[in-house]
Amino acid sequence: QVQLVESGGGLVQAGGSLRLSCAASGRAFSSYAMGWFRQAPGKEREFVAAVSGSGDSIYYASSVKGRFTISRDNAKKTVYLQMNSLKPDDTAVYSCAGRFGPVVTTEFDYWGQGTQVTVSS
Repeated sequence: QVQLVESGGGLVQAGGSLRLSCAASGRAFSSYAMGWFRQAPGKEREFVAAVSGSGDSIYYASSVKGRFTISRDNAKKTVYLQMNSLKPDDTAVYSCAGRFGPVVTTEFDYWGQGTQVTVSS
C-alpha cells in the first residue's frame, strides 16, 4: 500500500508554469505505476499523464502533450508534473494516483487528496 501527498499547486497566469510534486510513503515505490489526473468544476475526472515504475514508459493525454512532463525519482519516492504554457482550461484539482504493476490509465488504486491549480487569463 502507498500513501500519496501532493504539493505545488497555486495560482498562475496563462502562459506560466507550475511543478506539482507527489510524495509517496510505503514500500516498493518503484513497483508502482504513477499517474496524474485532474478534475475541473462540473466535469469528470480526466487522465493527464502516467509513468511506469521504472520511468521508461510515459503516457500523456492529447490535451497536455508537449506542454506537461511527468517524471519520477524513485530514490525520493516522488513523482512530478512539470506544467508549462498553462491555459485557463488547465484549471482543476490535480490528483496523484498509484497502482501496483504496469500503467493502466483506468485502474489506479491509490489516490492523494489533490492540489488546486488555477490559471488566470
